[in-house]
Amino acid sequence: MMQRTIKGSAYACAILMMAGIASQAQAYTVYVSSEKDNTISIVDGESLKLLEQVKVGERPRGIALSKDKKVLFVCTSDEDHIEVLDLATRKVTHTLPSGPDPELLALGPEGRYLYVANEDDNMVTVVDVENRSKVVEVQVGVEPEGMGVSADGKWLVNTSETTNMAHFIDLSTNEVVANVLVDQRPRVAQFTPNSRQVWVSSEIGGTVSVIDVESKSITKKIGFEIPGIRAESIQPVGIVISDDGKRAFVALGPAARVAVIDTETLEVEKYLLVGQRVWNLAFSPDGSRLFTTNGVSNDMSVVDLEKLRVRKTVPVGRLPWGVVVAP
Repeated sequence: MMQRTIKGSAYACAILMMAGIASQAQAYTVYVSSEKDNTISIVDGESLKLLEQVKVGERPRGIALSKDKKVLFVCTSDEDHIEVLDLATRKVTHTLPSGPDPELLALGPEGRYLYVANEDDNMVTVVDVENRSKVVEVQVGVEPEGMGVSADGKWLVNTSETTNMAHFIDLSTNEVVANVLVDQRPRVAQFTPNSRQVWVSSEIGGTVSVIDVESKSITKKIGFEIPGIRAESIQPVGIVISDDGKRAFVALGPAARVAVIDTETLEVEKYLLVGQRVWNLAFSPDGSRLFTTNGVSNDMSVVDLEKLRVRKTVPVGRLPWGVVVAP
């Protein structure tokens, strides 16, 4: 009897330990930049509770995680630099140089070089995060914003809002090798997981251009129609593509919708109603949820991707803009 009880207890302990490990594996955190409050809102990914709002520099917009997921790089646009937020202590430890008005940024796959769009001087700045130094500035079009790095590390695509172009920068030379004309006011560039395409949203043009990376040519422009919504209110901005490459999600700004797109047919499957003035998007680590920043309603929508419906709305800081998720 005693032996059986001990064995039963050991089994129960093992089950509890496995459950604890599984719970830890699922834990993750959502970080949201808020332009108006000058904060990074920290939200628990499972409970969806707002944990803390950390003060940073003026007008934080684009944010990106370091490769080891220990720090957050923050474009503090009105400070004209990048702030480095330690996620363990939740304090800014130092700054990195950038050109004036950094808006969006992307980290290269090797984790060392940060690529920053400087809206006011028409440059892309390459920053060495280890040496905390500026490597080079690359001249691009007027009002650069979108920053997409291919997973294979070969290409950076920057969009220029006024020039209406997607600029292909060869990362082996840091030189612009091609310019692709897209529709008016391009905002975000997002590569597919296989690095064969880059999707570029055009906010005023109301389209997403799907660009073939090898030929540097547009294969299709995806348009959007929502019953009851005026065409000028449908303004594509943020784009994310699932890890399996099968679906893309596009934030449609004042339309308060996220478009769900089949990447094989390049057709819209569905529109999801989210918060007002939806800006940017991020997936949970397991790909089961999508988080959206809603700039006018000052909140974040949480989308269940299995059921394709909004599960919850989480209040965050005023004018939420960027969003990333850390496991």
